[in-house]
Amino acid sequence: MSLIDKIYKWLDDRFKLEELLSPIVKHPAPTNVVSNPLYCLGGTAFMCFLILVLTGIFLAMYYKPTPDAAYKSVQTIMTTVPLGSLIRSTHHWAANTMIAAVMLHMIRIYFMGAYKKPRELNWVVGILLLLITTTFGFSGYLLPWDQLSFWATKIGTGIAGSMPVIGGYISLILMGGNDIGAETLTRFFAIHVLILPATIAIVLGLHFLMVRIQGISGRL
Repeated sequence: MSLIDKIYKWLDDRFKLEELLSPIVKHPAPTNVVSNPLYCLGGTAFMCFLILVLTGIFLAMYYKPTPDAAYKSVQTIMTTVPLGSLIRSTHHWAANTMIAAVMLHMIRIYFMGAYKKPRELNWVVGILLLLITTTFGFSGYLLPWDQLSFWATKIGTGIAGSMPVIGGYISLILMGGNDIGAETLTRFFAIHVLILPATIAIVLGLHFLMVRIQGISGRL
């Protein structure tokens, strides 16, 4: 018996892991799901999310969210920190891939009619996940604090501020004032590493729970 088997047996004797995990892990998927790559888009997005969490923790160890130090800390990550360039690039491409995968997943759900009864609420949760994912990308765009990120954020906050009634409040919450500055960078960093991860973890839990209860929809 290997060391891993011994550890598993030790835990299973005390916490009944076999009895607890079997109904969750051994859940057969429909044949049309296994044979169709379009049904893997949600899983692809989730894998990207896990990669973003791991690489994001690494980047947070070196990133400094102040106007004077942000750009230099990104340069340090790219040029001095061991494997920093690779991990930051992985973070960047995982973010883009996750946004694309979530969008394609939603398109697949829509055109296959999987949003209809009894999965209406899960469709709403999916829309919320799409909004959170794009907000993740937008909030991370300012963090390098270079010209490109500054002006992209200027345009993005301007669009948010142009919304009727609540636009001014959203702009004020995002920027922390009338223009982009140190307060904006701090708020975007907090949104990117604290608020959005906690929010998406809760919403993902709801999404998975509803998929587990209702099952995967079949073809039209």
